[in-house]
Order: sequence, then C-alpha cells, then structure tokens
Amino acid sequence: MTGATLRDFHQPGRSPAYATGAMAATSHPLATATALDVLRRGGNAVDAAIAAVAVLGVVEPHMTGIGGDCFAILSDKDGKLTGLNGSGRAPMAASLDRLLDQGTTEIGPDSVHAVTVPGAVAAWQKLLSEHGTWSLADALAPAIAYAEDGFPITPRVGADWAEEAPRLARDKGAAKHFLVDGAAPAVGSVHSLPALAETLRRIAEEGPKGFYEGPVAEEIVATLAARGGWMSLDDLAAMEPTSEVPITTDYRGYTVAELPPNGQGLTALILLNILEHFDLAGLDPLGPERFHLEMEAARIAYACRDAYIADPSAMTETVEALLSSRYSERLADGIDPGRRGERPAASDLVPDADTVYLTVVDSDRRAISLINSVYHGFGSGIVTEKSGIALQNRGACFVVQKGHPNTIDAGKRPMHTIIPGFVTKDGAPFMSFGVMGGAYQPCGHAHFLTNMVDYGMDVQAALDCPRLFWDDANGPLSAETTIPKATLTDLAARGHEVTMAASPHGGGQAIRIDKDTGVLIGGSDPRKDGCAIGF
Repeated sequence: MTGATLRDFHQPGRSPAYATGAMAATSHPLATATALDVLRRGGNAVDAAIAAVAVLGVVEPHMTGIGGDCFAILSDKDGKLTGLNGSGRAPMAASLDRLLDQGTTEIGPDSVHAVTVPGAVAAWQKLLSEHGTWSLADALAPAIAYAEDGFPITPRVGADWAEEAPRLARDKGAAKHFLVDGAAPAVGSVHSLPALAETLRRIAEEGPKGFYEGPVAEEIVATLAARGGWMSLDDLAAMEPTSEVPITTDYRGYTVAELPPNGQGLTALILLNILEHFDLAGLDPLGPERFHLEMEAARIAYACRDAYIADPSAMTETVEALLSSRYSERLADGIDPGRRGERPAASDLVPDADTVYLTVVDSDRRAISLINSVYHGFGSGIVTEKSGIALQNRGACFVVQKGHPNTIDAGKRPMHTIIPGFVTKDGAPFMSFGVMGGAYQPCGHAHFLTNMVDYGMDVQAALDCPRLFWDDANGPLSAETTIPKATLTDLAARGHEVTMAASPHGGGQAIRIDKDTGVLIGGSDPRKDGCAIGF
C-alpha cells in the first residue's frame, strides 16, 4: 500500500485522520465525540464503542438501536481475534408450515413476522463484561442524556428520516416518537426521545433484565401480539449472544477476517477469493474493466450466499468448502472479462464434496470492529408506544421455502447482512473496518479492500471511492454519480444495464494501525455525517 489519496484518481476528498494515542471512527460526530471522551477518561476501546453505539441508537434511530442486533470482532495488541454474534432468533412459535397455512410466501420488511428477538442489549453487556472496564450504566449515560435533553438533526440523518415519514405515520408508536406534527424533524432542529431515555435508564439500573424481562419485555410482546406476532416473554428472556471464532481468507498477503454464518461475512471472503484470480492492480480503479470484474464476481458470491448461508445448524455446505482455493478458482473461471454473465443457479454452485458501523482503537492497541442495526429504516416500522423502541425486521431475510437452509423455523437465526471486518498482516493487527449498506456490505468490503491493497489508496480515499451495486442481482446496476460517464458507457456495451443511484451506497469507517510508527490512520465515509478523530 503506497498511501495514495483519492486526488490521485481525479476525485476530491478529505484527508485521513492521524493520531498516536487512540482513535474512534463512527457515522455521527456526537458518537465519535462520545467515544473519545470515554477514552480520555480511561475507558478502553470496548467501553468507548458501547457508549458510542448507544448514542448512535438515539441520534441515528432509523439505522440502529436497542431494538436491533449487534456483531463485533475484537483484536488485542498481538492480533488475536475474537468475535461476538449478538443476533436474535425467530420466536419458538414460528414455523414454515404455520406461515404457509396462512398463505404467506414471503416475509416482507413491514411484516410482524419479520421481528426477531433484539440482541443488541445482551451483546453490549457481554462485550463489556468480558472485554471492557466500564459498567453498562456508565456506558449508557451519554445516550440517556441525548435522548432526554435532545440532539440536533444532521443532514444525512434528516434526509433519511424524511424518506421514512410516510411509513412511520402508519404506526401509532412510530408517529408518536419519531414524527413532529406528522413530519420528520427538520435538519438543524433539536429532537428528544424521552420514552427511549426512560427505557435506557431502566436498562442502566437493572442491566439486560430491564429490557428482556419486566414491563419493557411485556410491552414488546403485547405490541407484536396485537399485530398477529408470535414472540413470547420466554423468547426474549432466552436471548444469549454467542462467542465466535472469526473466519479468514488471505488476499494478496493480507489476512481478512469476518464472522462466520449466520452473517454474510463469508460472502465477502468468497468475493475476495474470486477477485484474487485477476490482476486488478493493472486496471484503472474507476474504469469499466475493474467494475465489470467486481460486479461479476459479486454476482457469483451473492448467489453462493443465497444458496448456502443460514443459521449454522441448517447449512448444507461447510465454510471450509466454500473458501477452498479449488472452489474459488472454479468460480473465477466462470467470469467472462468482456461480457455480463447470468447469475448462476444454486445447482451450479455446489462445492466439491439501514445499519451503523463504528471502530475504536485505544492506547493499548485493543481494537473493536462493531456493527449494530435494525435493518431497514426504523426496522419493521413497529415502535412500542410506552418504551419508544423501534423493533428490527431481520426476519425479512428468512426464506419461506421448504428445504432451503435459510427457511424460517422456531428459534432460528436468519441469514444476517451486518458484518464487521478486520485485517491482520504478518500476524499483527493491521486494520479494523466496516462498510454499511444492507446487502451491499460484502461488496463494499471487497471494494474498500481492493482500493487499498490493489490501488494503494489510503483509508479515506478507499472509503470515498465511487461505488456500483444493484437493487436486485438480476437487475440493473446502480451507479453513484461520481463514476465517469465513459465507464458507464463501456459497462453498457458489456451487457450491463446501468441506472444512476438515487442515494449513495452505504457508508463506512476504518482505522489502520501502523505497527512500525505506532500511528493510527482513520477514515470516515462522506456518505454519512460521521468522522474519524484521534488524539
């Protein structure tokens, strides 16, 4: 990596942040400031991350909150990685046959059956208990203050919030807490969430039991039951995050780590394995050849995701088989460098027998890569009236199909889109990173990493770099407006239908650790309101 900037690729961009002490990068300035305050007061990276993500659940409530899930990868100064899966499960009363008997063939994002048990609160407590030094009460204090006293609406948050206003208006609880006179709060106005503040205060006083048991849990169950939902108090009380061993692949000398299924991090590793078979460094990073190969490799990797990734207990193929060099070589051989291919069928893929991301690195070089989400904007759009909790819609990722590994079933985790990432180099921690954007995330991980590894961009330039993706893998590509017109014309000649994206693809943050100088180098995606700051 040569440390190139985006300016070298004819695009304006801000500089990365540099520091020698500690650093935080989040999608909102108030969350970054919160993390830095925790670090200055003696908290470690995990303490700072939980305080920051709790703040994000207040100031970016359409993206994240206590009604959602949480995943994390942690590294110590020696590069030892540990992982946490804080995703919730379908209710024990859920079943494929029960849905089919109702005539349901798809779980939509607004369906009550899309609401799975929220895992975030339990995950935060587990992270603090096993890796932090602060109590959950101390970590929640800044979020409680913002929820009670109010916070200013920033431009990107305001724009996203306004898009969700019609959906919020359909739910009594959502309209009560997240609309002002029937409209989204205006950019620059100060909005408060007093009911959420009271819920956070209860959790601070009682711990996770204040969420998974008692009045808050009872309201969640009653709210869903009134809409035909099947969640019970036992489902909430049984929530237990799991410790995970990250899965890895090597990409041109760098070891890239993701969490294992039920998350889609495996997709990013399959995608990188395919791309390693091509000489990306010899291509223009904004040229049609690079984007064509990336999209074709992504089309194949996502087909693998949709065929195989599920709750580990239901998967029909192993992680090892899907990451084997022989398998990636076969997948790469299926790409025509000059022409768009069709998305492969599942039978051709058999191996040989809206979200927030943040990262913090502390002075002891502990690092955490953490992502927390309610999935779509304000999750299911179902919000509890008294406690002010926007409930996630992760169950929309389930498949209503007999025999599919990701079909809904009692107590099962759905295939999950949120994925924290981490990179080591020669066994040492190299970079904590993540890219937001729902289904885009595996492609975003690969795009960001190839920007750095193959094109030598620094962390900020790699985040700034224009993105291309799709709304449907079988449909047209959606191009950000900064991709050169000549590139789009050439892609069309290769058989791609290309449209212009109505909004940017995702977001992202990263902190690189220079082991030789001790310097931390951070970046924060301009597609969001956030920033990377260190001291």
